Amino acid sequence: MIDDPRAPSDLARAEDAIRARHIALGAPLQVLAQTTSTNDEAKAAARLGAPHGATWVAESQTGGRGRLGRAWVSPPGESLLFSVLLRVTCPPSRLPPLALVAGLATRDAVAAALGGAATPQLKWPNDVVVGKRKLAGVLVESILSGSRVDAVIVGIGINVRTRAFPAEIAERATSLALLGDLVALDRAELLADVLAGLDRDVEPAMARGLGLVHARLAAADALAGARVQGEPGEGVAEGIDTDGRLLVRGDDGIVRRWAAGEVHLTVPRSTP
Repeated sequence: MIDDPRAPSDLARAEDAIRARHIALGAPLQVLAQTTSTNDEAKAAARLGAPHGATWVAESQTGGRGRLGRAWVSPPGESLLFSVLLRVTCPPSRLPPLALVAGLATRDAVAAALGGAATPQLKWPNDVVVGKRKLAGVLVESILSGSRVDAVIVGIGINVRTRAFPAEIAERATSLALLGDLVALDRAELLADVLAGLDRDVEPAMARGLGLVHARLAAADALAGARVQGEPGEGVAEGIDTDGRLLVRGDDGIVRRWAAGEVHLTVPRSTP
């Protein structure tokens, strides 16, 4: 449902694009000209009984956010900003891998849109990057019922048409428009492609872990072989395990499993 007639034509046909994929996600659909955050819309609706698969898309967000409360910069019409409600019943321990599944679905969709013009990768735990620049991000939030998860909100933001970013993020952000000739890019098709990836992979991952997508995660891993630093320490990233944890070999030779946190690339230490 289009809640605002000013919504651009590419999003106005989102329902048709989603319906053509024959998937469970993306319905009902609301396309908004502006909101504080599509995750806020989804959480409020979830508490009122909105169904599995309900999706909110916004042209702009006044309070968009990423991990650690960071603001998501989203001028009107330049990004694809949406949240999907998942009615899953699982323990909270199953949630961390979900950000990777959503990130992989996003990576696959933007890779298809770029058509070989660039190679996007997945930067643990939740960013899609090209080189060292962020193209898209994922924010997963949950609603708990006692010790069980009642609903999960997967929020995704993709930089689509932006050609100039604010100075404070210009060196670490990019967009589909900057990466390729995307005159004909249809955000409705991009949305439908991401939702199709989520529809395929979320349920198996929540039930059995990341085993079925692990090979794809490994192929898309932006940190593999890189020296990284985070709250747990520093070392060389050696992949992602089937529970979604980052494997990091420290300078003592021990491989540790990082479950969460911010990760930064560091300069390799010189040898005498």
